[in-house]
Amino acid sequence: MTVRIAKFLTACVLSGLIASLCASQEKPPQKAPEAASTSPSGAELYRQHCATCHGNDLKGNGPFPPPYREPPDLRTLSRRHGGKFPEAYVSKVLLSGVTLPAHGPAEMPVWGAEFEAANGLDKAEVAQRIKNLSNYLKSLQAK
Repeated sequence: MTVRIAKFLTACVLSGLIASLCASQEKPPQKAPEAASTSPSGAELYRQHCATCHGNDLKGNGPFPPPYREPPDLRTLSRRHGGKFPEAYVSKVLLSGVTLPAHGPAEMPVWGAEFEAANGLDKAEVAQRIKNLSNYLKSLQAK
C-alpha cells in the first residue's frame, strides 16, 4: 500500500512539474502597442519622406539627386489653385502619384504604394498617413 501511495505521490509531483513547465512557456496573447497603431504626424512624415527633395522649408530646395528637375514649392499650392488648398489633388498625388506626359519617368514616389509595401500598412492606415501629410502641407501654405 505504501508503494502505491509513493507512486501516486510521485506521479502527482511529476504531473505538477510538467504542468507548471508548460504554463511557464505559454505566453498570453499580447496586444499590439498603442504607439504602433498611431500614425506618424504630418511633420514626421514630411521630414522622413519629402524633405529630401522639397527641402525642410517646403520650397523645393532639398538635395534632390540629379538628373531630376527642381521640385515645386509646396508652400504655394493654395496660391497656384485659386487661393484654396487643393486637398483632393494633394491626396491623389500622394496616394497615386503624378499624372505624367506620355514620356518620362515619375520623379516623385507614389507614397500610397510605398507606405503600404514598406510598412505593411492597410488601406485605412495609408489613408491616415496621406491625410496627416496633406494637413501638414495645408498648415504651411504661404499667405
